[in-house]
Amino acid sequence: MLIESTYLSPWYLPGADLQTVVPHLRSIRDVTYKRQRVELDDGDFVDVDWSAEGRDRLVIIVHGLEGHAGRPYMRSTVRAFNRAGWDALAWNMRACSGEVNRTAGFYHAGLSADLVAVLEHAMQVRAYKCIALVGFSLGGNLILKYLGEQRTRVPTELRAAATFSVPCDLADAAHAIHRPRNAFYLRRFIRNLRKKVRKKAAALPGLIDVEGLDDLRDLRAFDSRYTAPVHGYASADDYWASNSCVHFLSEIRIPALIVNAGNDTFLGSECYPLEAVRPLDHVYMEVPKSGGHVGFPLKGGACWMEQRALQFFNEVLSD
Repeated sequence: MLIESTYLSPWYLPGADLQTVVPHLRSIRDVTYKRQRVELDDGDFVDVDWSAEGRDRLVIIVHGLEGHAGRPYMRSTVRAFNRAGWDALAWNMRACSGEVNRTAGFYHAGLSADLVAVLEHAMQVRAYKCIALVGFSLGGNLILKYLGEQRTRVPTELRAAATFSVPCDLADAAHAIHRPRNAFYLRRFIRNLRKKVRKKAAALPGLIDVEGLDDLRDLRAFDSRYTAPVHGYASADDYWASNSCVHFLSEIRIPALIVNAGNDTFLGSECYPLEAVRPLDHVYMEVPKSGGHVGFPLKGGACWMEQRALQFFNEVLSD
């Protein structure tokens, strides 16, 4: 189902770059987290950051590539949902909480087993009547893949999802971010990924080979060298094809919103599966003309994404 968008970016933030970067410069101080560790079946762990007061509704928030619970978009979403009467759990994917994880594996765009573990943990902490998911970029892809992949195995408490700036086709998104106009962003991603590999190699001697690491200059090279083989994929293309949420959308059985800005330079045309979504009953797609990537600023420094997520949940959820 396609939705007409009403979002308009502020006149003083023209263009995708300003709409992407400026919201990430915000300082969100009035959020306090309590951290818990979730042990995983393979001996590894993820850390989750709670902002909870014992409500009966929970939102689980999932960050993007090289993100974490401290990012402004994560903290502002936590704050907005707390103010609206929800408990919030901000999930740090593997090795994204500031600590090196225990195994050779990394987080990736389709590691839905970890999301299952986080969901099970949350439901053990409290008997929530309603759970919703909010995901950004890579985290949005992971959520949508999980919802389609699991289909009838999704917990009944999980009622809806809202995702933003989603690379629905991972290969197409990788091609988009490799464009020269995105060189600044790509260099930052690769620099951070290299640091993470070095930390893991130091903590797990003999498991991670760092020879030639500095020669990896794009996501294809990194995913071919590390992400794909560590997780059992034959190549970067195999990893991307196997985990792109576009292949799972038709199987989703709860209300799920996808919001991708029309000027998002991180996304290629295949990340806007309008014709695939149009006949679907449970998947809603909205394409504002502007907003950048995980940006969507509003006047005064606020962010539209958490407002839109709350609006969508109010529309589709009924107690």
